[in-house]
Amino acid sequence: MSVQMLTQYFTQYGAIFVFVIVLLEYMNLPGFPAGVIMPLAGIWAAKGAISFPMVMLISVAAGLLGSWILYFFGRLGGDAFFRFYVKKFPKQKGLIEKNMETLRKRGAVGVFLGKLVPMIRTLISIPAGMISMDFGRYTISSALGVLVWNTVFIGAGYFMGDAAFQVFA
Repeated sequence: MSVQMLTQYFTQYGAIFVFVIVLLEYMNLPGFPAGVIMPLAGIWAAKGAISFPMVMLISVAAGLLGSWILYFFGRLGGDAFFRFYVKKFPKQKGLIEKNMETLRKRGAVGVFLGKLVPMIRTLISIPAGMISMDFGRYTISSALGVLVWNTVFIGAGYFMGDAAFQVFA
């Protein structure tokens, strides 16, 4: 997809486009990669089409909603999914159990740090739900991690302009 086409979507759908793409990203669903969309949203803010605080608020709200959905997926159906997964891939069981134990020990700090690591940042919500992490602590640590991650990408677009797209694309 070209930058011109993405720019057209921004123009046509505005903040809703940013929200939906970031939501899909944090739910680990296919869509436009937020690592491309977020710098473009920063460029869009730098050009005055939306305020920087507003685009940050929208992206963090979308990221947090996507994280909550996966948290509740883990809380309500994670054990059944885990049993199914390790039945298919038994060699993964030990590694997954070790990572779950690490998350139990590190708690909210583990979620925050996980939100800063590609691939893990979207999936950390499922095991957090599976271990029934306190929802309030999960929400705060998740929101802070999402804020840091999104600030880096949106801020790059805002401060570096079109050059940011070349870096993250």
